[in-house]
Amino acid sequence: MKSAIEHYQNKLAFEMDPSDLFAAIEAGEKIIAIDARKAFAFENEHIPGAVNLPHREMSTETTADFDKDTLYAIYCDGIGCNDSTKGALNMAMLGFNVRELIGGIEWWKFDGYGTEGEHKTAGLQVQCAC
Repeated sequence: MKSAIEHYQNKLAFEMDPSDLFAAIEAGEKIIAIDARKAFAFENEHIPGAVNLPHREMSTETTADFDKDTLYAIYCDGIGCNDSTKGALNMAMLGFNVRELIGGIEWWKFDGYGTEGEHKTAGLQVQCAC
């Protein structure tokens, strides 16, 4: 039982779902979504207010202006992409507090939240079933 509890506590300590991110943004928490995909994907569509920092470009230099007291939610396309995992690892190694957004932008849209970019979506006025 102890191992199971530790496993799920650790999982929640390092992941969040779209409803968690949306709630944190709405509550005004110190959280920034980072899109770990390449620039063309970000320009096409991204989570509102997100910053584009491809995982391959994460370094001391590219994060010099980032606040170490902010929580960073790292995302990518979704379940078939591991850019968010690579980005979360990179940011953690750089000393930042990070969570990986499970399901990426696809689950963000699936839960009914809007996007920004060249192919933005308005989103639905729905509540997460979580």
